[in-house]
Amino acid sequence: MMRAMSAAPTSLHTTERTRNARLIRDALGLLSSKWSVDVLLALGDGSRRYHELLGDLEPISEKVLTQTLRAMERDGLIGRQVHAEVPPRVDYALTPLGATLAAPMRALGTWSLGHGRHVEAARERFDMRRAIQQQAQQRSRAAA
Repeated sequence: MMRAMSAAPTSLHTTERTRNARLIRDALGLLSSKWSVDVLLALGDGSRRYHELLGDLEPISEKVLTQTLRAMERDGLIGRQVHAEVPPRVDYALTPLGATLAAPMRALGTWSLGHGRHVEAARERFDMRRAIQQQAQQRSRAAA
């Protein structure tokens, strides 16, 4: 007679899933700042000077753009080239690593276009249920 296999995941499976989840969280973290996706999309069209990015990404502030560019440079997604000119010219461009995000971003964009309305509808249904529950709780407190 064969023994039934355990439905519980093996320790190796759990370890691998935990590792994969961490890697995915780290990858999503690269794009989690409010402006990083915008910067990646802007630089996907080619290198840009700082003030070109600032204009393209309006209403971003200089401080936030600088912080975003530094974080993305630290992560290896964009490169910064300083030209020895007066005044100095600085160009930003996607690195080969940053360019590899184009396909996943397109896939996420396609998913968002195809399912965004479903997410919005689910949120509306959830919010409506919560509002009804809260009203019922308020009525029961008032009646007590």
